[in-house]
Order: sequence, then C-alpha cells, then structure tokens
Amino acid sequence: MRRNRGPRVLWALLVVLAAAGLFACYWRQSLGAIATSDGASFALQAWDMLHGNVLLHGWHLADVSFYTTELPQYMLIESLSGLGPWVVHIATAMTYTLLVLLAGAVARGDARGAEGLTRALVAAGIIVAPQLTQTTTLLGPPDHTGSAVPVLLTWLIIDAGRRTPRTWRQWIAAIAVCLILAVGFAADTLVLVTGIAPVIAACAGQLVRDRAKPRWYELTLAAAAAAAAGLGWAIGRLVSQAGGYTRVPVDTHLISVRQLGHAVRVAGQNLLDLFGADVFRARPGIEYAAAVVHLTGVLLVACAFLLAVRHVAGSDLLVAGLAWGIAFNLAAYMLTGHGQGIANVREIAAVMPLGAALAGRVLASPIRKLRLVPVLSVVAAAYLLSLGYAAAQPPTPAPDQALARWLAAHQLRDGLGGYWQANIVTLDSGGRIKVSCAWGGNGSYVPCGWETQDADYDPQRYRPTFYVLSDGGQGAEKSLKYAFGPAPRVYHVAGYTVMVWDANLLRRLG
Repeated sequence: MRRNRGPRVLWALLVVLAAAGLFACYWRQSLGAIATSDGASFALQAWDMLHGNVLLHGWHLADVSFYTTELPQYMLIESLSGLGPWVVHIATAMTYTLLVLLAGAVARGDARGAEGLTRALVAAGIIVAPQLTQTTTLLGPPDHTGSAVPVLLTWLIIDAGRRTPRTWRQWIAAIAVCLILAVGFAADTLVLVTGIAPVIAACAGQLVRDRAKPRWYELTLAAAAAAAAGLGWAIGRLVSQAGGYTRVPVDTHLISVRQLGHAVRVAGQNLLDLFGADVFRARPGIEYAAAVVHLTGVLLVACAFLLAVRHVAGSDLLVAGLAWGIAFNLAAYMLTGHGQGIANVREIAAVMPLGAALAGRVLASPIRKLRLVPVLSVVAAAYLLSLGYAAAQPPTPAPDQALARWLAAHQLRDGLGGYWQANIVTLDSGGRIKVSCAWGGNGSYVPCGWETQDADYDPQRYRPTFYVLSDGGQGAEKSLKYAFGPAPRVYHVAGYTVMVWDANLLRRLG
C-alpha cells in the first residue's frame, strides 16, 4: 500500500511545484498590463463586501457582476494583503493557473500512464504561454476568461461521476453540477452558452443515440444544468430584491445577414489572436516567431474539434460537451453585435481552455501512434521559452499610481473624474483618495451609472474639489468650466489634467 502512495505523492508534489512556477510567471507577465478602472471596480466591490456590504447595496454594476466567482476571490486576497493594485495581478495569475491545471485534468480523465500524461500535457501546453498581445485579455481584470473555471470544473465532476456505478455518488455529481453552473451563471451569463447549454446538448445526444437504453445519469445531468440556469438567474434577482446591487442588462441584439461575413472574419482573426498565433499582425522578430510556434495550438484544437463533431451524438459525453461549448460560444459571438469588433476577443476567451482540454482528450492517442511526441516536445519547449520571455518583460509603469501619489502629496483627498480615471486612482491609493466617476458634456455632468456606488455621491459624506481628465481634452475642460465654473488651479501631472475648485463639486452635478 505504501509503495502505491509514493508515486502519487511525488506527482502531487510536481504538480504543486509546476503550479507555483506558472503562477509566478503569470503574475510577472500580468504586470505588463496596467490595472485599469475595470479591475479596480471589482477590487473596490470586494473590499466593500469584506467590510460588511455583502449584497453590494447601492452599487450599479456593469453587464457582468462576477459576484459569485471573482469577487469572493478578490475578498480572499484582500483579507490577506489589503487593498491595492496588486490584488488584480494576484487574482488573474491565480485564475489562469487554475485554467491550465483544470484543462489538463479534464483532458486526462481516467487515463493513466503515458496516455494520461500525454493528454494532460497536450491540453496544458496549448494554453501554458499566453502571448504578450493577449496579456490584457487573459491576464487582466475579470472579463469572461475566468468564467471557464466553473465550466471546466463541471466537466471534471461529470466525467468522474460517469466512471462510478449507479450510486449516490452520481446524484451528488448532478447536484454539484447544478450548483457550480448556477454560481457561474449568476456571475457571468456567458456560462449559459459555454457550460449550461453544452451539458444539456451533450446529454440529449446521448439520450437520442441510445433510446432503448436507460440513460438516467445523462437525464439527471441535463435536468441539473437546466435547473442551474433558473437558480443562477434567481440568485441575481434575490440579491437585487434584498437591496443589493443593480446590473446593466446584457446586450444580445442579433446582427443582420449582411453582417455575418464580417463577423466570421472577425471571429477567425480573434481566434488567432487569442491563441497568440496571429502571424498576419505580429511584428517581425521574437513576436512573429512566437506567433508561428503558437499556430501549433490552433491546428491541434481545430483538428480535435473536427474529430469531435462525430461525438456530438456519440459515446463520449465529455468530448461532445466540450465541442458543443466551443460551437455555442462562437455562434453566440458571431450572431450578436459582439462579433463586429476586433476588441471583443474576450467574449470567446473560453474557447481557448475548452479547446485545449478537447485537444488533449481527442488527440493524445493519435499523437502517440504517429510518434509525434518528440516533435511536440520541441514545440512545448518553444512555448515555455515564450512564457519565460513574456514573464521577463519589465512591468509597465502605471501613470495612475504617479497621479495618486501626487494627489496625496497635495492633500487632494476627494475628487471626480472620467471612468478610466476614477476607481483606479482610488485603488492605487489604497482607498485613501476617493475619485468618483462623473461623466457628461455640454456643461452638464452626472454620476456614472456603471461600476459606481450611490454613497460616493453623498455631499454630506464627501467633498470632491477636483476633476481628473486625460491631457489634451480641451473640449472636456471647456465643458467642465461651464458646469462647475472656472477652476482656480489647473495642474498637469503624469499625462493628466487636474482641475481644482474651492467648492464641493457634488452640489453642482446635474
């Protein structure tokens, strides 16, 4: 018995060491992406929850809340490290490390020995080295990438339950699937197309394929996934009705037939960019060489997806589910307005870990039979070199931090600013300086209704006397003068213009 435990302990230790190394690399690479007000907003919400406002009373969130996923993660980090921009970098490194480990675990399944190791390494290897061009998407603030964590965890549980006999363990697996998908859906509605719908579709395929054979596990899983959609929706409704946050509705308008061709081209370009393989836009040198190497991951995922199509109504529930997840995500992206812009690559971020897990699951055996392991080992080494290169890049200086230090030095504690100048300065100062978002034009400014809190606009609690905007906004300066009157003092700091008045600007908001 002891002889059997030795290898398991050794493998567990190796996984822990690998995870620690990957976390360090991802954290270091994430420093190249300046923390913005998006990440700062989530950090401030988590800080508010940590200090008693669990339901986020008075908060107006964006179209994605991350209330049940990344916000608890941020709370945990802040409880140990306090409030600051480092929270965003630590959290994103944790999330991406989890994605790599889960993709490998899902791909491995119940395979052991060389087969299991090949599956895990192929899956983890495809996503192990996010390109510098995708640092903001994959290693930035919460923006759909982390929503693949509950989806992969769901498939891991489904696969484990499939390997057990018809016992109470499968009932527990179905309940766990329902709860995890509900938590994911409550945080990010995109889980509906990456997790919930694929589970239902894959189970339906199994039921259709073997209509004469009882498939109670698949039927239970489909019911659990459907219930997760209702439960996830109910979580958000209950929080709001209990006096918690409000959220902007998700924009899901469909495109016209004439726009479909453009959406397909954008999806193709964004897929290459997501996998770090956009050789058409890569700069000459190391970036281009890395993009060429990363084409391997794209080809592996594409081959795996084509091979998996035959499993849509086949015997492998997990392969079918992963294929459905990729198909649904891409279809939703291309058929809605999100697929009209290159900048919306984050909307298909889940394709990368789902595709990696699928490739490891489907292609491990062919790779071994065709003796491609030595070739892919060379590619894997190039991937790791790419990761090391990205991690070795110097951190990008954050002008917001210089601004926060200047404001503190000049005793400017409360102010207003545009969205991109507001919450991030508050975070950079550790909450010692409060900059709230106010936007407008034509001489009228109002509180932002996006990632803001009502309490920040109470003139009895705060007395903002300055407004921050980016340098060069002469039109905005004129509008601010019209709304608040001429500013007695105007400063230019680290690329920003700081206009200072001797009055409480909250009393002059429209």
